[in-house]
Amino acid sequence: MCGIAGIFHCETAKPVDPARVERMCDAIAHRGPDGHGVWTAPGVGLGHRRLSIIDVAGSPQPMPSSDGRVMLVFNGEIYNYRELRRELAAEGATFRTDGDSEVIIAAWQRWGADCLSRLHGMFAFAIYDLEARTLFLARDRLGVKPLFYAPLADGSVIFASELKALLAHPSLRREIDPLAIEDYLAWGYVPDHAAIVKGVRKLGAGHFLLLRQGGGLPAESQWWDISFAERRRGSVADLEAELVHLLRDAVTSRMVADVPLGAFLSGGVDSSSVVALMAEASANPVKTCSIGFDVAAVDETSHARAIAQRFGTDHRERLVSPDDFALSERLAAMFDEPFADASALPTLRVCELARETVTVALSGDGADEAFAGYRRHVFQRAEDRVRALLPAGMRRGVFGALGAVYPKADWAPRALRAKSTFLALAEDGPSGYARAVGVTPSELRTQIYSEQFERLRGAYRAEDRMCALMRGAPARSDLDRAQYADLKVWLPGDILTKVDRTSMAVSLEAREPLLDHRLIEFAATLPEGLRIRRGQGKWLMKRAMGRYLPDDILYRPKQGFVTPIAQWFRGPLADTAQAIATSGFLARSGWFDMKRIGALAQAHISGRADHGRLLWQLLMLDRSLHSLGISG
Repeated sequence: MCGIAGIFHCETAKPVDPARVERMCDAIAHRGPDGHGVWTAPGVGLGHRRLSIIDVAGSPQPMPSSDGRVMLVFNGEIYNYRELRRELAAEGATFRTDGDSEVIIAAWQRWGADCLSRLHGMFAFAIYDLEARTLFLARDRLGVKPLFYAPLADGSVIFASELKALLAHPSLRREIDPLAIEDYLAWGYVPDHAAIVKGVRKLGAGHFLLLRQGGGLPAESQWWDISFAERRRGSVADLEAELVHLLRDAVTSRMVADVPLGAFLSGGVDSSSVVALMAEASANPVKTCSIGFDVAAVDETSHARAIAQRFGTDHRERLVSPDDFALSERLAAMFDEPFADASALPTLRVCELARETVTVALSGDGADEAFAGYRRHVFQRAEDRVRALLPAGMRRGVFGALGAVYPKADWAPRALRAKSTFLALAEDGPSGYARAVGVTPSELRTQIYSEQFERLRGAYRAEDRMCALMRGAPARSDLDRAQYADLKVWLPGDILTKVDRTSMAVSLEAREPLLDHRLIEFAATLPEGLRIRRGQGKWLMKRAMGRYLPDDILYRPKQGFVTPIAQWFRGPLADTAQAIATSGFLARSGWFDMKRIGALAQAHISGRADHGRLLWQLLMLDRSLHSLGISG
């Protein structure tokens, strides 16, 4: 795993100052402490920070092709590089190193942009062609690896693995995009179509960008998409066998490393499945690590310990407590953009724990999105059936009225929290799902925004973009469309951003075998009844893993990697919750009704309502923008 950065002059081949590229790379030194390099030519500069995983002694970057025509900087891993190497060598390619970087170069020279469909892995890379004077930027199918870029006033385009590297360039203006604030409040993160800094963009997952000198800034090109439009046929037994084969291949292909390797183990279905398959393929005990909490209701360490004992792993664990709240400022600097998924805190802690003994760790991320494992997927399917029975006008009248008068019973058991369900049923499938997956609903955002901010955001509403994406998805049902949105928005914007930043902050490479694109493509073709059955998500995956895992792991209620922020804000961090209402930056921004925020904080502390997630969002927004030194 590594970090990349660069400068490309689109209009004329102006000289690039190597020191400027060096400063951009220095800002992301944590991504690659094992080596660094900068290369410049007329009109272009490429920089690299290296974390050595494969071919530790070789493969320095920026890396030239054997004929000297192209230059590469690359962040990620190509898991099928050995097969590609043999194929390319048979066609005449020569190789000087034993790593995957040189294979990308040879694949690009042989197949051009079509090489992307042959690469199995996680990657973001840049290739400069000295003869054609083109810069090719590409990102992997699901957006495991990030790539930011921005056009500048002097006609250049800068790019890097993290926003902080772009901000190291003196010509990038540090100005907030108010629409990104709207997105952040809605989702808890700034999605890939937006950026907190005006003018900055994120290369889309499964997209590439080809820049030519003299050609300006073109539109991104999509080279991969996921489709839910087809349904696979076959017996349950045959599909189960195919799934097990895909799972085994995905895990074993990601166990290739020239450095110590281990796994995150939460004790849930997904991480336990990965550990089970690693143990099956490994002659030595798998190194595993877990994070627990001082709040018993959200602590899963006992389940992780049971899996560790079952598979004889070399297991270690650590607790997260309110004292770790002090990490929030470090988290803000780590993510650059405001990021309010509170599970980033324990994710950082588990990455730190893993890095004490390994350099690579496999995670269980991705199965919920692919196989419909979230509770919201089960609700979406049930709500879809209700919508099919009642006309839209009747639903809006009946359920809209019920949702308006039903109390927001945050304190009540889940079965009695019907307000959000009524409101979702009053809307169509995409609108209902946008409400389900969101953090702060539109009604509450409107309450806390100031009149000044309402003018800034105008008619823009964060949910509209997701709804449009779902309505245009290659899908058959509302469940399909919900999963498509998760894979395209939630996964790269939240889950993969969280894992990339926290792992890279401690120079750890995290690999996600359950996001192997062949596994994702298989899951998207499964009939709904093999994804959700009898109220259980991930039905076929759980059935397939029954040969490895006990029922009390497979079928216990889904818990998730949940940080008890709400409880902490009512207890040891109550003063912090109250102080958000007088936050210096938020007050000076003029974006919020601070009195209203103070009232919400008091309601939360008293237990009358649960505003823990909103308070955490506001706190992380304040700390993130302070960390970046950005003004409104």
